[in-house]
Amino acid sequence: MPYRIDRVSTDQGLILSVSGRLATEDLELIRMALDGRRLVAVELAEVELVSPDAVQLLVRAEAEGIELRSCPAYIREWIRNEREGGPRSE
Repeated sequence: MPYRIDRVSTDQGLILSVSGRLATEDLELIRMALDGRRLVAVELAEVELVSPDAVQLLVRAEAEGIELRSCPAYIREWIRNEREGGPRSE
């Protein structure tokens, strides 16, 4: 499954628009943007698949104040579970 990351520069900083899959090997651009403190948002409306490493990076990004735009429900749930220390047992 292919992926694509488009970069949009704004006055506030960098917005990354991700589509397709977001696998471990695809995360370097997001890491670089986080480390450079230029990233202000990640658009996730077109994401179809994410790896556990991608979820960890998204958790970190959101904790650092990066907006996760149009985050699919399954990714949002996974992020919530990561923050709470793992999946809920009911």
